[in-house]
Amino acid sequence: MKKRSLKVLVIFMVFVAMFPSSTLAKGASVGVNITLKQDVSAEILQTLSSHGKVLNVFEAIDSLVMRVKESDIQGILNLDFVASVTMDAERLAAPIDTVSVSDFSDGLSTWNLDVINVTDFGFDNRVVEEDGAGVYVAVLDTGLLDSWRKYFPQERIAEEFAKSFGGGGGNGVVSEQPNKWEHDVNGHGTHVTSSILGYDLGGTPVNGVVPMANIIPVKVLNQNGSGWSSVIAQGILYVKELKEGPLSDYPVIINMSLGGSVLDDVEKAAIDAAITAGVIIVASAGNEGEAGMGYPGAYEPVISVAASGWIGEWLNGSWWNGIDDPEPNDSELYYITDFSSRELAGQDLDVAAPGSWIVGPYQLNRGNRTSYYFLGGTSMASPHVAGLVALMA
Repeated sequence: MKKRSLKVLVIFMVFVAMFPSSTLAKGASVGVNITLKQDVSAEILQTLSSHGKVLNVFEAIDSLVMRVKESDIQGILNLDFVASVTMDAERLAAPIDTVSVSDFSDGLSTWNLDVINVTDFGFDNRVVEEDGAGVYVAVLDTGLLDSWRKYFPQERIAEEFAKSFGGGGGNGVVSEQPNKWEHDVNGHGTHVTSSILGYDLGGTPVNGVVPMANIIPVKVLNQNGSGWSSVIAQGILYVKELKEGPLSDYPVIINMSLGGSVLDDVEKAAIDAAITAGVIIVASAGNEGEAGMGYPGAYEPVISVAASGWIGEWLNGSWWNGIDDPEPNDSELYYITDFSSRELAGQDLDVAAPGSWIVGPYQLNRGNRTSYYFLGGTSMASPHVAGLVALMA
């Protein structure tokens, strides 16, 4: 299954079937994720190798990735040490100048930050004491644009922990891609990060939910904004290892503005392991409206986020930086967007946050330039909640 970030003014996540069994050619090779009932061993790997090619082994969660023929899947399921076999599910979502300040705590307030009661009207007006200092937020997404230093303070991007993972889908080993995390051409991950940290708008500082947090870019989606659940699992496990190692004394949060229509068991196991290690996970609910939520957002241990909007966004004037949110909030001034996924039976939707017409840096190519767009989607709502969680942490 896949969820893709559309390169239009308003980004909506779209879930479509990638590999329905009816379209697979007989004997075709497919990528599958396998969970085991016991620890991985040499004997198990040898047995599985007779059914296809083992691509990756995730020993921490007793799981692996294989490329097999469709006709061999049932035989693998029949092995007494195999717990599940699922298709690898697709998931959608140069030297440059630097920003001269280390954070945007005194930056311009925007309507979405006012709505969640982080800032008030104008500049230098944070209304909460917390600013996210000492908290790490891993953004599992498309990575950052080449021009990220024009948008964000270098001090706020934890380059020493940034990673990029690729492969998956039965097309290759899930592997690390050195330095690719800062060479994105999609723009999705940069816009998501801007809601958390704030950003530079042509020399004007714009506030963020947690302007002193440390962002860990983890690229798990390709340059088209799509990826595979096995790669997502690798990214989650990487953050888990950071929490168990060099970041053991710090709060660690994952934001995933991505998803697909099914929950892969290996992805689920990685989420469970990360949460057990103390990582807090926030994910978008999806943009399927009444058709229901996407995964992993709909998985109960994950904090899932729907998208809300403000009726004033349709008024004339500079509303995006001019709203003075009524206090206490008047629910009649806000709405849940039509595109935002609703909870179906067996799904778990937790909270809504601003996700309609959110301004931030967004560009679709490399180079020493900047551009900004209003984007809408639960992808934009999720980082608001990840930031609020960072404030509480």
